[in-house]
Amino acid sequence: MRACTKTIVVAILAMASFTALAQTTGWISAPEHPPVKIRMMSTGEQSDDGSTVQTILDVELDGDWKTYWRSPGEGGIPPSWDWSDSTNIESVNWHWPIPKYYEQLGVMTLGYKKHVSFPVTLTLKDNTQPAVFRASLSFPSCTNICVLTDYDIELPIDTQTLQLDEEAMFLFNQGMSQSPREANRTSVNGLFWDKSKQQLVTQLTSKKGWDKPQVLIDGQEVIDDFFAQPAIYITGNTLTAVYDVSNWLGEVDLTSRRVSITVSDTNLAEEMIAPVGSTPITYQESNNGLGVMLGFALIGGLILNIMPCVLPVLGMKLNSIIHNQGASNRHIRISFLASAMGVITSFALLAFGMTVLKMGGNAIGWGIQFQNVWFIAFMLIITLLFSINLLGLVEFRLPSGLNTWIATKGDDSHSGHFVQGMFATLLATPCSAPFLGTAVAYALGASYQELWAIFIALGIGMSAPWLIFATFPNLTKLLPKPGAWMFKVKLIFGLMMFATSLWLASLMTPFIGKFSTILMSLSIVISVLIWIGRKLGRKVLIPIVATTTLVFGAALIIGSVTADNWATPIVDDLAWQKLDSKQIPQLVEQGKTVFVDVTAEWCITCKANKIGVILQNPVYNHLQQEDIVLMKGDWTTPSESVTQYLQSNGRFGVPFNIVYGPSYKSGIPLPIILDSDTVVQTLDAAR
Repeated sequence: MRACTKTIVVAILAMASFTALAQTTGWISAPEHPPVKIRMMSTGEQSDDGSTVQTILDVELDGDWKTYWRSPGEGGIPPSWDWSDSTNIESVNWHWPIPKYYEQLGVMTLGYKKHVSFPVTLTLKDNTQPAVFRASLSFPSCTNICVLTDYDIELPIDTQTLQLDEEAMFLFNQGMSQSPREANRTSVNGLFWDKSKQQLVTQLTSKKGWDKPQVLIDGQEVIDDFFAQPAIYITGNTLTAVYDVSNWLGEVDLTSRRVSITVSDTNLAEEMIAPVGSTPITYQESNNGLGVMLGFALIGGLILNIMPCVLPVLGMKLNSIIHNQGASNRHIRISFLASAMGVITSFALLAFGMTVLKMGGNAIGWGIQFQNVWFIAFMLIITLLFSINLLGLVEFRLPSGLNTWIATKGDDSHSGHFVQGMFATLLATPCSAPFLGTAVAYALGASYQELWAIFIALGIGMSAPWLIFATFPNLTKLLPKPGAWMFKVKLIFGLMMFATSLWLASLMTPFIGKFSTILMSLSIVISVLIWIGRKLGRKVLIPIVATTTLVFGAALIIGSVTADNWATPIVDDLAWQKLDSKQIPQLVEQGKTVFVDVTAEWCITCKANKIGVILQNPVYNHLQQEDIVLMKGDWTTPSESVTQYLQSNGRFGVPFNIVYGPSYKSGIPLPIILDSDTVVQTLDAAR
């Protein structure tokens, strides 16, 4: 009897154990992708009539691996499953906890890291019969690369034997508390589609006010549109979220479409559906964004001091600093203030020019003055005058007033310092630097007041070193003492300025032709060499002048024939096509990866990217692969199509590089200053 009883107890325990085990799939992982593991569990909870049961899809991700929300953002795909092989399952309701924003390689996505529990409600066809939830789960996970893994899920459901599972219940309730429910605390004031700005304005009211809100937009009627992370403005209980909206197919029109609005805040997760209207919404913008951009402008302006475009001017500044060592603190302070004011004045003039162009509806952008042949010619003349002054070659006869003006520009006078500052700014405009592009893009798309504020901040940032010397003039005493070495340094920087003149001459090619550019460059070389000969008073230099001119001319002609720019010793033989934004979606659909390079001959940073990264391995080899299509947008001279393409990507200057591919149809923008690893990783990710 005891043996029989013992057998029955063991059987009951075994059945209970089997029932408990049947309520979970256990952890499932793919051998080829161990960073991700999943399990599906039944909580044991069911409706009163037994028609619905609660389950949880539990996911753990190692390290920086992440997965996506139901609307993944600018890149990626959401998790999905095919449960058509299930038995006695009528419907499946997947609940989505509120996601977070993640940025990778310039692409903004929405998703989850580390751990996420998705509550899932199963509805049975017949609550008196057992059911089996059988599904093939297609689950994406990404870091710098993305992996799509399939998992087979099989979870038996028997409402007659279900038992409560404490862990599953905790995970389910946790997931539901983070998932949006029907709104009762928030309401929609209105949605307005601004077609001209391609922006959606959403205005909400909360009964209890706002703390740290997040507002997400998605929906079946806008499934192909990307809503960037919004600018949020709060006035009392009213919240306004402004979204930049894009679509890789082209211009967006959200008029009359219904969208889902998901709102989260402290102890709040609600969802509502509303149509997009045509009535404009007024709101008060805060200055938080402007404050950040002013900081970017200050840093970007400071970085311009070490960019190669400004380097020749540093020679003149160095010369003036050394000469100032014996001067009074008052003289030193005023000199450096004059130089700083020259920089700031130039940026103010740039802001004025941008304002005039913007008011006239013209295309605006950083460095667009280099698209004007008269501006280049003016800069060419100025750099020649500065180089002649540094080399001590001003001996030709001019009217006395003009000769005096030329001889003093770049010297130790206050007006000379002011002109140096202005000149340094003009030479800096072909360069893009970290933080600079972001600040300028914000300024050119903002109000006139913000545009001026950003450009003045750029000027203050660039003039910061000279403002420091003006504040602490005793710092000049730490510099080397004047001596014979100064003549050599002055000569070196004079030659560098002379090289800048030749570079500016090369920019004339699109306007006057290659042959005319070569003749102009040769005439500059011959003139300067003859002046050097006269200055040194040595007739023996005439043969040297002739030989040097001949050699330089031959190199100039050969370089102009074998390369797109005579200053570039590396031949660009990549198969570039003219930029055509309309073709990009078609090429991506064909499985191609498109690398876009928007550049200009006058852009120094563009040249550095080209010579140092694009035309060097491993990037060079990657760009030659069969599935890579190369497109180049040339902004050397005004181009409406290139300007529109830049502005459609929120850019107002060059360089601009972006990669499109099957995995990132909206494109992955690259940083302003390229490096090989980033370019290769981006190409692989887009593919």
